[in-house]
Amino acid sequence: MGIWFPKLYDSLMGPLERRGVQGIRKNLIQKAQGYVLEIGSGTGLNFPFYLQAEQVIAIEPEPLMRKQSLSRATQSRVPIEVMLTGAEELPFSDNSFDTVVVTLVLCTIPDPQKALEEIRRVCKPNGQVLLFEHVKVNHPVLGRMQEWMTPVWKRLCDGCHLNRNTLELVKQTGFRVTSLERHYRNIFLVIEAVNRK
Repeated sequence: MGIWFPKLYDSLMGPLERRGVQGIRKNLIQKAQGYVLEIGSGTGLNFPFYLQAEQVIAIEPEPLMRKQSLSRATQSRVPIEVMLTGAEELPFSDNSFDTVVVTLVLCTIPDPQKALEEIRRVCKPNGQVLLFEHVKVNHPVLGRMQEWMTPVWKRLCDGCHLNRNTLELVKQTGFRVTSLERHYRNIFLVIEAVNRK
């Protein structure tokens, strides 16, 4: 990951957060319960919204983003530990977590299918998975634009894909979707799922 993107991430996200993304985050994260794993925690934008969790283990593979998140972790109402690791090979035992949180990160992970398989492995049977992701839209013009823009966008935004069908990946991995919300002309999805085992 380039050094400029982690440094500017909060500034770049600021307008989106103020226009409703922060509210979506808050509503979703407040549902996380028990022993929680957060995938790709970035600069810790979700950390203030954990209310029902007993403990949160957050993973972030980018050292600068992890470092930026530590002040938010110490100010959280619940204990949060931030580990420097990626999602495709999680260093946790099977069936370890009650809830897994994934927000605006599956677009960037090089192998999202492998990451979801790992999430399924470490999440307890019938555990909850809470996702907030941007996805490719089913629209003849906008969908084509997302495909066309993705190669350039990936370079500008450190691997972010505009054209991933995350909902289908979640279903294919074996999660049962229990709730689905669409935002911003279907570009953003809030997915609540249960880990069927």
